[in-house]
Amino acid sequence: MRKPRLMTPGPAMVPEDVLLELARPVIHHRSAEAKDVIVEVAAGLKEVFRTENDVMILTASGTGAMEAAAVNTVPPGGKAMVLNAGHFAARWSSICKAFGINVVSVDFEWGQPVDPDRVAAALKEHPDTVAVFGTLSETSTGTGHPVEAIGKVVAGTDAIFVVDGISGIGAMECRTDDWGIDVLCAGSQKALMLPPGLAFVSVSPKAWKKIDAFDSHSYYFSLKSARSKMKEFDTPYTPAHTLILALRTALRRIKDEGLENVWKRHQRMSEACQAGIQALGLELFSSRPAEGLTAFRVPNGLKDAQIRNKLTEQFGITTVGGQAKLKGHIVRIGHMGYTDELDVISTLAALEMTLAELGLDVEPGRAVTAAQQVLMGQLAGARA
Repeated sequence: MRKPRLMTPGPAMVPEDVLLELARPVIHHRSAEAKDVIVEVAAGLKEVFRTENDVMILTASGTGAMEAAAVNTVPPGGKAMVLNAGHFAARWSSICKAFGINVVSVDFEWGQPVDPDRVAAALKEHPDTVAVFGTLSETSTGTGHPVEAIGKVVAGTDAIFVVDGISGIGAMECRTDDWGIDVLCAGSQKALMLPPGLAFVSVSPKAWKKIDAFDSHSYYFSLKSARSKMKEFDTPYTPAHTLILALRTALRRIKDEGLENVWKRHQRMSEACQAGIQALGLELFSSRPAEGLTAFRVPNGLKDAQIRNKLTEQFGITTVGGQAKLKGHIVRIGHMGYTDELDVISTLAALEMTLAELGLDVEPGRAVTAAQQVLMGQLAGARA
C-alpha cells in the first residue's frame, strides 16, 4: 500500500500530534477544561488572523462561516457587492441570493486578480452597498487577490469588507486589522492543519454596527449569539469540541514556528512548485498564484483524470482537477499547512514520471532541479 500524500487544496494533511489529540477520550463540552481550551484557542486564532477582535468558532465547514458573514451583515433587500473571480467567489452570490440579498456582481476573468480600481468605480456607482464580498485565495483557480489594496478602497466607504480566507489563512500573509478586513472567514481543513468541521469568523467594530442594526434570518449561525457566548469562552450550541482540542495543538505548532515564518515557508513551496511546473513546459493557470496551491493547464492530448489517477495509483499522491467551467482543464496541487519543501519535490518527481508514462517528452529531474534551485537560492539569501 502506497504512503498517502494529500497534496490537495483542502482537506490538507494533518500532523501526527494533532491526530493523536483527536484520539483522546471525549470530555464534556461545557466543562472547565473545555472552556480553558477555548481561552487558549481564542488567543491563538487572533494571532493567526492578526486581529484584536474576537474570532467566533462555529461548528461547520468554511461555507458555514461564509453564510454567517452574509446573513448577519446584510438585511434582506440590502445590497451586496461580490468580487467574482472564481467558483468560490461566486458562492458569495449564491449565499446572498438565498437570503434575499440583492447582489451586484463585479466579474473578473478567472485566473486574474481582482482590480482594486474597478472595485472603487463599482462602489461609486453603487454607494448604497452594505458589504463587499471578496476572496483572499481563490481555491478554484489558484489565484491570490490583492486584499490589502481592496481593503483600502472599501475602508473609505460606508460598506464593510468581507473576505473568504478559507484556503488562505495560515498559508499567505493576511493582516485583518491593518488591511481593513471587517469580517474574515476561515475553515479548519486547510492551512490550519485539522480535519473539516470548524469554521471561524472575525468581526470588526464597523461590521458589528451593521450586524446590530437588524435581526438576521439566522438561528444557528447568529453572530450575536456567538459573540454573547464568546464573552464566556463558550459557544451557543454544542461545538465540535474534539476538533477544538486538536486546534489547540495545531495553533501551538504555528506559534512555535512563528506565523511570519509559516508564511515564508508557504511562499518558498509555492515558488518552487511553480518553477518545477514551468520547467516541464506546463502553463500556470493563474497570473498571480496563491501561496497555498498551484494550478496548471492540462497539456494538449491528455485528460486531467489521467494525470491525477496515475499520481494516486502509482505514487499515493492525491491532487484535484478544476471546478465548474475549469473542470477537465486544470490540475491543482495543494501545498499548505502540514506540508514542506520535500513534499513538493516528491510531487514534482512523481509528476515527471507520470507525464513521461503518458507519452510526454520529459527530461527526468528537470522539474525537481528547477524547484531545488529556487529553494537553494532562497536558503542562501536567508543566510546572507
